[in-house]
Amino acid sequence: MNQPTGRKVTANLSLTLDGRYHGPGGPGDFAAFAPYVTSEVARDHMNRIWENATTALLGRVNAEGFMGYWPSVAEDDDADPRDRGYAQWLVGTEKVVLSTTLTEAPWERTRVVNAPAADVVTELKAAGGGDILVNSSASVIKPLLAADLLDRLHLLITPEIAGGGQRLFDDGLPASKWRLTHQRSGDLGELALVYDRVR
Repeated sequence: MNQPTGRKVTANLSLTLDGRYHGPGGPGDFAAFAPYVTSEVARDHMNRIWENATTALLGRVNAEGFMGYWPSVAEDDDADPRDRGYAQWLVGTEKVVLSTTLTEAPWERTRVVNAPAADVVTELKAAGGGDILVNSSASVIKPLLAADLLDRLHLLITPEIAGGGQRLFDDGLPASKWRLTHQRSGDLGELALVYDRVR
């Protein structure tokens, strides 16, 4: 059996005060996040999530959205340097996309895997180095929470109640304890939080 390499599994997600990662309009409803994602706090938070990561683990929908947007930012000299830094990292790093429908990877340095998130993470942890970042893909984060495989949570909390939409923390998750290792608040009331799993 493969031995773990000490790689951390980290996840990044924006949540409303009522714990939603999208609004009542469905997966594309980001009205409760749009005013905050370009704030100084949010951009610094984005910079922090990838600093030690060497693998991006994504769900298909997020991968398609990200790869349709970020490559152009990576080449935009006028982009905020933090946005550009993240974009260049995403384009250049190893990407693993979980999908039951894609048969081949439409992007460079990407492989598509049709397997449970927990199995994929266990394999990734046994090889390579650097953190494995699950970036904004709740479909991947949720099963990893259920399997207690996350080591760090990067959360951007926006000061809005969505009133509907999917929640990250469903009933039935295993009990776990987390330590706050970073916090910063923004002028709009947004909070950037980093929690490390206490084991």
